[in-house]
Amino acid sequence: MTIASASSLSGSAPLGPAVIRLEGVSKRFVIRKDNSLKERIVTLGRAGKRHREDFWALRGLSAELSAGQTVALIGHNGSGKSTLLKIIGGIIAPTDGVVERRGRLAALLELGAGFHPDLTGRENVYLNASILGLSREETDERFDDIVAYSGISEFIDTQVKFYSSGMYVRLAFAVAVHTDPDILLVDEVLAVGDEAFQRKCLDTIRTFQTEGRTIVLVTHSLGQVAELADRAILLHHGNVIMDGDPNAAIAAFRDLLEDRRQEEIHAAPLNPVLENGRVLSAHLAGYDGERNPTLHAGEDLEIVAEFEHTTGIDRWICAIQIDNATGQKVYGASTDRSPLELDPLHGRRTVSLKLLEPMLGGGKYFVNVSFMDYAGRHLHDLTQAFSFNVAEHSDASGSVYAKPEFRVI
Repeated sequence: MTIASASSLSGSAPLGPAVIRLEGVSKRFVIRKDNSLKERIVTLGRAGKRHREDFWALRGLSAELSAGQTVALIGHNGSGKSTLLKIIGGIIAPTDGVVERRGRLAALLELGAGFHPDLTGRENVYLNASILGLSREETDERFDDIVAYSGISEFIDTQVKFYSSGMYVRLAFAVAVHTDPDILLVDEVLAVGDEAFQRKCLDTIRTFQTEGRTIVLVTHSLGQVAELADRAILLHHGNVIMDGDPNAAIAAFRDLLEDRRQEEIHAAPLNPVLENGRVLSAHLAGYDGERNPTLHAGEDLEIVAEFEHTTGIDRWICAIQIDNATGQKVYGASTDRSPLELDPLHGRRTVSLKLLEPMLGGGKYFVNVSFMDYAGRHLHDLTQAFSFNVAEHSDASGSVYAKPEFRVI
């Protein structure tokens, strides 16, 4: 995938007035290479410049986020997502550029941010609520609702340094959503806590959406992006490479991750080769080497794999597995469970597996090919040999696609 740098964000038609405006925002961090105080003293002055390195987390971003939008920031670790969210929230200042905000803002940027570890949960509710703009009287009125929402009433008078990570998030999220924010910033905290509380948080976010509030979300859960966001911004090394439809941005991000993974594999191969046998290559037939081709549900696909054994093997197995983007097995087949009898292999052999009308759901899929003997030992695995995309469906989601037909009985 060719990455084109971009200095401006061009989202979909605005849903309301702009509540967040970024103009030419850049952020630079200085990375020091002298680790000890002695080294810093020695490197003072002109020579010290050689022991510092500038790292630009963001470069020249301009954007307008409208009231009522739910915007997801996606990208690999170090792409600038959390830095941008902290700049929007006023936690850190940009090196260059202007940030403007309208309305009350609540931010969940770090686990337990705004909490003092030596204070109790009750005391931290008042502290955190005051940071988010509530008066003591307003917090008094909402305190019972906050504690009930968090579900940790039995620990509310315990010092928060004894809280688990899930309890931290429960209380922080409860305070944030009860401050009646116009803008809610959320950075990965929904990944903490049990499933029931995560569902409660997502339900609250959906309620905020129906009320026309603005939500900016950073998450590595691409399923949440597709489910919640109406706009996604893909960041790479501090630059925007896509801004718009969430499904298109997710597909571009997965292609980017796949390119990066392939580079890492070529730099340091991980799969050992045993017993003089190996999987030489695998590809999707009919696409002439196209990287990350896009198919549609119900379209036949044929996987072609080439094997080699230098000393010869009488009985062997070709196994092929398709995983989704989260690593879950979607489909698997092997020659020992099929009518095909593989002849002894000495040299090279090509095997194909054709899937007729597979009804795969939209998203990215990875193909794994294994060379096995009849004792079930893996002589060689070509893990994630290649990937392909299946076009998203507007009427359904999931790993399997079937056309839905609702009716009232």
